[in-house]
This record gives sequence, C-alpha cells and structure tokens, in this order.
Amino acid sequence: MEKTAKEIIRIAVVGPECTGKSTISAQLAKHYKTNYVPEFAREYLAHLHRPYTLDDIVEISKGQMRTEDEISSSANKLLICDTNLVVTKIWAEFKYKQCPEWIKEHITKRKYALHLLTYPDIPWQEDPLREHPHLREELFELYKKELDIQSVPYIIISGPPEERLQKAITAIEVIIKN
Repeated sequence: MEKTAKEIIRIAVVGPECTGKSTISAQLAKHYKTNYVPEFAREYLAHLHRPYTLDDIVEISKGQMRTEDEISSSANKLLICDTNLVVTKIWAEFKYKQCPEWIKEHITKRKYALHLLTYPDIPWQEDPLREHPHLREELFELYKKELDIQSVPYIIISGPPEERLQKAITAIEVIIKN
C-alpha cells in the first residue's frame, strides 16, 4: 500500500551555508533507511550560467517543494528534507532585502514535525556556490529568529559530527514515538 503525504513524517534541515545540512540529511536517511530530499538550489545554480536573481529564488523554492513531493511517495515513514522554504526566505531577505510573495504564501502550508537548525561550528569549505564565509553566525541568528516567529518545533544541531548526528536521532525518536 502506498503511503500518502500525510503519513510521512517530514524533518527539515535548515541553517546557514556550509553548516553540514547535506551531510546530516544523508546520514539520517541512511540511519532511518529512508529517502532524503537534496538541496534543489545546488543543481539549479550549477546549471544557471549567469548570476541568480530574486525570481530564481522563487523557482528554486518551487523546485524544492516539487522534489520533496516526488520523493515523499517512496519514503519509508520519514522524509528528511535538506532545506525548505525557510532557507529560501532567509536567503531572499538577506540578499535582496525582500521575500517574494510566493514564498510568503507557501512557507507555512507545508508542515514539518521538526526542524534541525545547523549551527556554524564546523569549518568553512570553499565552494563556488557559497557566498558568506564570515556571516554564518549572523545568518544563524536570522534562521533562529524565523523559526521562533513561525513557532515551529526545532532543535539546534551543533558539535562534532557524531554528536550532531546523535542529537538529531534523539530528537527524531521523540517525534516518531509520539
């Protein structure tokens, strides 16, 4: 029997760039023997061949949600989402000082059982798609503030890799058991 989207427990991994979102998403998917939704922006921007715009952030948001929907149908009870619209909202506001209406309209429609907010206490790794190596702490505070404003459940993921993974698993186990 195929699971419906409502039966899937969604976990969103959010936070500043280069804070281990993709790594922990893959680790959690492996641990729970399920799928994870990769960050759509990386693929989109890698093939853009021009500077991105605010309109591109909307397209990335739509692509992230579409990919999440596609992958959720084959998830094993739990779906790990490497970013969601919280990420694109903060990105748009930080870069362009505004958030597109489409993101504002859709950000609270999709429900996540838990957000894992990754802290910038791991070393920066150069990548042509990354922009703000010295602003990760400031960006982290913007993410925390947004999650507080939305009143959604979240925990901060910090520390060495093993500790990060264990914090995430412990928090997810509480969600699964409830």
